[in-house]
Amino acid sequence: MPEVFPIVPAASRATWFLGAVGLVTALLTLLMAYLAWSAQSSRVEVDASRVRLVGDLWGRSIPLSALDASNARIVDLSRTPELRPKARTLGTGLPGYAAGWFRLANGEKALAYLTDGSRVVYVPTTEGYALLLSVASPEAFLERIQGGTGG
Repeated sequence: MPEVFPIVPAASRATWFLGAVGLVTALLTLLMAYLAWSAQSSRVEVDASRVRLVGDLWGRSIPLSALDASNARIVDLSRTPELRPKARTLGTGLPGYAAGWFRLANGEKALAYLTDGSRVVYVPTTEGYALLLSVASPEAFLERIQGGTGG
């Protein structure tokens, strides 16, 4: 029969380290799950006084009075290269989904929710940035923020 010599147990700091790594991993997994959910469920709400971006970590309310709606337009980013996001400054970038703060090719700052670059609503604001939004009905959205009822 062999004689058994146990290994001296690791110091408690090794257990704490493994626990911390496990906690960070769990939090990152939850964050990734939230971002995946947000990529499928983000939306723009417009009421009588504001535009509300809902979803991801970058959602916010913007007063309608801060929008330069008269200069808003529908663009195809492949044909309007100056409005293409060039650098993400603080945001989410996944294949087919970009949300957050970007610098555009023309140097302008933009808050974007982009899933399809071919039909994007570009809305300048009086706050020093523009909105770039891939909304399902860009014409109806544009009409709504330019003073139409739109629903």
